[in-house]
Order: sequence, then structure tokens, then C-alpha cells
Amino acid sequence: MSDLLNAALDAARVAGDVAMKYFAREIAVDIKRDGSPVTEADRNAEAAAREWIAMRFPGDSIEGEELGAANGGSARRWIIDPVDGTRSFIRGVPLWGSLIAVEENGKIVAGAVVFPAINEWSAACEGEGCWSNGARTSVSRCAELSDAVILTTDSRFVASPGRADRWSNLAAKSGMSRTWGDCYGYHLVASGRADCMADDVMHEWDWAPFVPIITEAGGVLTDWCGGTRELSRGAIATNALLADAIRAELI
Repeated sequence: MSDLLNAALDAARVAGDVAMKYFAREIAVDIKRDGSPVTEADRNAEAAAREWIAMRFPGDSIEGEELGAANGGSARRWIIDPVDGTRSFIRGVPLWGSLIAVEENGKIVAGAVVFPAINEWSAACEGEGCWSNGARTSVSRCAELSDAVILTTDSRFVASPGRADRWSNLAAKSGMSRTWGDCYGYHLVASGRADCMADDVMHEWDWAPFVPIITEAGGVLTDWCGGTRELSRGAIATNALLADAIRAELI
């Protein structure tokens, strides 16, 4: 793996190791302006990752979910989500992860996600393939909707007007519909254990790492309109064989 890929993975591990110190313990929860929860684990994990990046890549821009932006204007930007799946985290559910994306000249070129509580990870860099748990990985070869495993973070998140019926119809045609959500769902698609993951509304730090992870694993990642540039309106990740069929149902 390249130096940049390893750096993204190491930075994610730094955040994950700090967050893990707080996991499955009683922890105070604050509510942010957007209604989402945040804890000391989120803040301290991001601070640790930012410090690690700043020491090794001085001058690079850094932007995180909890602590904002620093060193704006650099050609390279590191994007941090210290704990993706905070709601799972505070309930002691182990399917949360720490995310890092690396953008160069406006393009996401590397991404990593680690799951410290279950000892799994995925990472990718443009042109280098996707790696998961120490080996090259790829999306599934499932080609039939009736055999497909489809995922979403929360069924309510795809229940917005115009999407609820489409998701329900897809779920009815699929082999299995589950809510193994947040970053873990995209990790499952990249590693071939699920065939579709969809979310309604996302932030850049939620989706950016999965641009290289899904595409380098051979999958397809778009928004709910089929676009690939900005996924904050929602994301759909699929394997390649089901990409057209699933988007025909959802878009």
C-alpha cells in the first residue's frame, strides 16, 4: 500500500484508538444544533487525529466534524469523522467507525475507515484498489435483486417524500433488508458482504472516505439522482452488477 493510503489508515486508527477508551462506558452526551449527539470521545478522538496529521503533513488543510477547519487553502485536505455512528457508540453497539478522507486539488483520492470494537477496517487510494483487514477486497458478484442484501442506516432516513415507496419496493424485491448502518454498511458493500447501502442525508465527512473505498473495490457510489460529485443529498453504494437495477428502483 502507498504512503498516502497507509497514512489515511493510520490517522483513522489514531482516532479509533482514542474513541475506544470511552466505548461501552458511561459517558455524557451533548446535542448539537443539528440534533445529533456528540460526546467527549468524538472531540478527543478528532483532536488526536488532527495532531497526528499536523505533525506528519504540516501545512495541509484539516477539516473535522467536531472541531472545524484549519490551514485552509492547501492543495491537500484531510477530512475527519472521529466517530461515525455516535448513536450506536453511546448505546454500546460496536458498529461505529472512525473515518479519514484525503482530498488533493479538489478530488478525493484516499479514504479509510476503522472499526476498533470489532477489529475491522477498509482503506483505498486512487489506482491502488481497496484493502480490507489486510487483503485486497472487492464488491460482491451478486447479480440478482432476489439474492441481494440491501442496507440503510435507519429506515426513517429513506422515508422522505418520493423515496419511501421506492425503498420499500426495493426491499420487497431483495433477498434481505437490514439496518446495519452508518459507515459499517458501506464497509460491508466494499468487502462483498452486502450489495447495497443507502442513506438519505449525509455530510462530507460521512461520504468522502467511501468515494475511493467503494470505487476501488469495483462498486458504484452515487447520490440519489445518479450524480457522483456531491453526495450530501444522500448516497447509494452498490456492487457493479446490480448498479443499474438498484438505481432503476431508487432514482
